[in-house]
Amino acid sequence: MTRRMFFGLVILAALSVVPAMAGEGTVRAVFVGDVMLAESEGTGRLIARGGDPFAKVREMLSAAELRIANFESSAGTTGKPDPDKPFSFRTAQSALSGFAALFQAGGLANNHAGDFGRKDFVETRLALEAAGAKTFGGGSEPAEAHRAALFERHGVKIALLGYLDFLPRWFAVAPGMPGVAWLDEDQAALDIASAKEQGADVVVVVPHWGMEHEPRANARQRRLARALLDAGADAVIGGHPHVVQDVEIYKGKPIVYSLGNFVFDGFEDEDNVTGWALFADIDKQGIASIATRVVRMDADGSPAPEPTKAGPCWKRGEARMWPCRAAGTE
Repeated sequence: MTRRMFFGLVILAALSVVPAMAGEGTVRAVFVGDVMLAESEGTGRLIARGGDPFAKVREMLSAAELRIANFESSAGTTGKPDPDKPFSFRTAQSALSGFAALFQAGGLANNHAGDFGRKDFVETRLALEAAGAKTFGGGSEPAEAHRAALFERHGVKIALLGYLDFLPRWFAVAPGMPGVAWLDEDQAALDIASAKEQGADVVVVVPHWGMEHEPRANARQRRLARALLDAGADAVIGGHPHVVQDVEIYKGKPIVYSLGNFVFDGFEDEDNVTGWALFADIDKQGIASIATRVVRMDADGSPAPEPTKAGPCWKRGEARMWPCRAAGTE
């Protein structure tokens, strides 16, 4: 048996023994932030020597029926590193089976998806799909990049839309130019409407935005988040700053500006090695509740639950999010 096969089978075996916790007609989904498995970095080296960066969080994540992560890397085999970037990340394709065995959806709308060029980006998307992870937020053509990833659980149809808002505008998809979906509020409104025309009951937007290392969202994030919810989205759950950011409720709908890192090495500051796994119970009316689990990454970039810290919790009808009553509980 190859290392790739073993890695995937271990994850599948663990997922099979932990039942979902959501009620009838409700889907429990979990969203995590940046997952970086680049072979040149600590996380990739851990995988190469037979380790599992998800080992300490797999059981926690398996409580959800739908698992979504931002895939912060290339995973192709062509192209060259971007000479204008300090870091160009590439994940070995042998590691994709482990990612896809855990996450059914991988977001592509981030600032490392194009580290090795547009041809490589296409290869990355196809490799993720072949491994079993449905992608969103990028494509070979604009229609593909702006099309929602649709999932149905317990009769609830959930649409995921991903966007990059990383100034200056970079690697955006265009006719004949593969790339990521750029966060333009007018186009996003069309994408949200299109997802609902395809039958989605609930639309969640996952933007990659904001300033790195800033604990509070900036004015642009706040304006865009409200515009997305006004356009019909049911929640906005963002990432990119490498730290968690503040949260709010707007017109009864949740905004989580940044989940922070989830699998990422190379950081030492406490705020950079602390992230959230956000569990959302979703029904046909939208997001019924949110409970976050705090995780802390080790030197290899691997996360483990951090029971001494509490993230935000919320239930439909509440005017704001509150710290969970006890760390790791709702």
